[in-house]
Amino acid sequence: MKNIIVRFVNDESGATAIEYGLIAALISVALITGATTLGNTLSNQFNSLSTKMTTANGIHP
Repeated sequence: MKNIIVRFVNDESGATAIEYGLIAALISVALITGATTLGNTLSNQFNSLSTKMTTANGIHP
């Protein structure tokens, strides 16, 4: 029985799995943040370009 308890206390595989899970979560948050920022920037650029093209064509919204 003592041997089982010692092995359980020394087992670190669960901690490693948790660490990998936290790393994956942080990477996911970084990717989502980057994609959102990029999407907003592209949307602003296309809206600006659309406005400039509309103005250049002489059509006023």
